Amino acid sequence: MAFELPKLPYAYDALEPHIDARTMEIHHTKHHNGYTTKLNDAIAGTDLEGKSIEAILSGLDMDNSAVRNNGGGFYNHSLFWSILSPKGGGTPSGELAKAINDAFGSYESFKEKFSTAAGTRFGSGWAWLCVHKGGKVEICSTPNQDNSLMPGVGCGGHPILGLDVWEHAYYLNYQNRRPDYINAFFNIINWDKVEKLYAENR
Repeated sequence: MAFELPKLPYAYDALEPHIDARTMEIHHTKHHNGYTTKLNDAIAGTDLEGKSIEAILSGLDMDNSAVRNNGGGFYNHSLFWSILSPKGGGTPSGELAKAINDAFGSYESFKEKFSTAAGTRFGSGWAWLCVHKGGKVEICSTPNQDNSLMPGVGCGGHPILGLDVWEHAYYLNYQNRRPDYINAFFNIINWDKVEKLYAENR
């Protein structure tokens, strides 16, 4: 069964003014769609065909650049859309809030460290909040379309929150003002979804 471009759970303009409609449309229909098509092409006729994207990435041959880049692009964007919401913002609650406080001292400290990870990623990449078995959370960043499911990327655990800091994610609206885009991101985080992912993968 080939991977399919996921439908967004909101309209392209639903995240304005934080992310503009044109950026969302191009990002989803061009970039994410491209990764999806190229991933299917890369795994067609191989032993990866029919596996889940998590299984593909966690057992990845990191020298297989077609699957690494396009599989990562497919997974990362699928997660990214799911943790955004026009009704987002606020702060986490419950067990996730406790894990964040235990790891970083406070939500504000988490926000600062996550923003630093996103802001200091040179070139293109992602910032992540990941959960390890047992419930401990960690912030890290990865280049290009890598993520913490892949072997040997330097950060582990299961991604539950990710921020795309490729220029295509923000340049139409923010140009070179990546910090403004990062700050806007916190207004549209769907913490209910992130808490669900935390519970499922802890």
